[in-house]
Amino acid sequence: MNPDLLAATLLAVVTAAVGRRDEAEAARLSVGDIALERPRNRDHGDWATSVSLKVAKRIGLAPRALAEELVPGIQAIEGVAAVDIAGPGFLNIRLDAAAAGMLARTIVEAGAGYGRTETLAGQVINLEFVSANPTGPIHLGGTRWAAVGDSLARILDASGADVSREYYFNDHGAQIDRFARSLVAAYQGEPTPEDGYGGQYISDIADRVVARRADLPSLESAELQEAFRAEGVDLMFGDIKQSLADFGVHFDVFFHENTLHEDGAVERAIARLRELGHIFDADGAVWLRTTEFGDDKDRVVVKSDGEAAYISGDLAYYLNKRERGFNRCIIMLGADHHGYVQRLMAMCAAFGDTPNETLQVLIGQMVNLVQGGTPVRMSKRAGTVVTLEDLVELVGVDAARYALVRSSSDSNLDVDLDVLQKRSNDNPVFYVQYAHARTHQVARNAAAAGVRREEGFAAEALVEESESILLGALAEFPRIVAQAADLREPHRVARYLEELAASYHRWYDSCRVAPQGDDPVEDVHRARLWLNDASGQVLRNGLDLLGVSAPERM
Repeated sequence: MNPDLLAATLLAVVTAAVGRRDEAEAARLSVGDIALERPRNRDHGDWATSVSLKVAKRIGLAPRALAEELVPGIQAIEGVAAVDIAGPGFLNIRLDAAAAGMLARTIVEAGAGYGRTETLAGQVINLEFVSANPTGPIHLGGTRWAAVGDSLARILDASGADVSREYYFNDHGAQIDRFARSLVAAYQGEPTPEDGYGGQYISDIADRVVARRADLPSLESAELQEAFRAEGVDLMFGDIKQSLADFGVHFDVFFHENTLHEDGAVERAIARLRELGHIFDADGAVWLRTTEFGDDKDRVVVKSDGEAAYISGDLAYYLNKRERGFNRCIIMLGADHHGYVQRLMAMCAAFGDTPNETLQVLIGQMVNLVQGGTPVRMSKRAGTVVTLEDLVELVGVDAARYALVRSSSDSNLDVDLDVLQKRSNDNPVFYVQYAHARTHQVARNAAAAGVRREEGFAAEALVEESESILLGALAEFPRIVAQAADLREPHRVARYLEELAASYHRWYDSCRVAPQGDDPVEDVHRARLWLNDASGQVLRNGLDLLGVSAPERM
């Protein structure tokens, strides 16, 4: 009895009870009304549902009265051992051992598909993340978004959404000019401009431009600046792409900001908003009336000198995404962009869309590295900030990704390098990966002892308390994935995996899979092998959602 089957069966019982009073209301019920959860106190059963409280008011009945009416139908479900009513109408359901244990077989047979749902089916999502300026290596904030964004994309995909990963390539504006001037200064052996970029990487990029362009000595000042701008940005962005690829992060689209200003996209967006009545002209400038949609002031879109203001690119880019068919646009921004959210939501509303639904902005907070109790602040290459490459060099891709995704991205994060470099239970990624490797070691030992899954599965043999707890943890995985997708919180998967690993390790300590000595192989050994392999599958599926490997030996 897996949770989906139980929910579907409960829906039939509830629909019948509601239909006796209101057929129209019964027709509106869905499996989402069932809301199965695992009770914190296992004495309360295997599953709990608040469906009585959720539905009773719709048919003019007290929740407890509806719960009492539902009990006989639930007790008649095959595999249900007992049903109790708690409080105002909560229903606690206990399964018999065979029904509970069948989940292990369900998971093994589902394989990589276990945990995948269709809860977000129909959502076509543009997920924009990292989008670091091509003026230097990716710093820790961008690295956090790389880990979180890629994990979120995987989780959204596992929940039925059609997801496109997008990198917004900022190749237009003053920061690119400062980058080019910094490269020219390095080439000419001059100090870094006051508003320029420093670090060894600037000299490295300048040297690579020199290797590409033999004509540099003959160029005039403006031509030299343009040469270093074009070549330098290309080289820097190539490095960024490679760093992300090495980090396991790949994008479907690299969108160039400059194209918005070259192909008339800005003008089209302004025209669209003017048609909608939200653009006005004043003081020689073009304005967007964002105060109508909650912004603290109206925004200049085109300045009085004819130059496009920064928000003009946002307007064009958002409209472009909607025209490409995305009905959900998620943007991941750093903490320094928090004040920008209000105007983005006003922009969304001005286009006739729903803020925080059609457009959602996620804000990530700062990351600090700590080693030996002291903050790590300097990069070997960038000079001023710690980069993605620095972190990977110190702890590896798996530990870096896991450490950055296991905490809520809207809180500051201190990453303790000493912990991540340990091969012990103190290191959370090691703890989870070791649990997965242990499932393979158990399977190898079982095979050597002649325990084979294909010889049968007696689910009713899984009666130990640690087995019940482990089955309960495994059953939670699809709900956790769906919740992480809905709330845009990948850290829920990481924390779940740590709890699952703990349940598995406790089960390992109390239950043998292989028989001792010359003892014969019995049903319980085969059933436990199914449970062991199911645990390995869920650990593997969860780690894959985080872009972290699942080693078979450690």
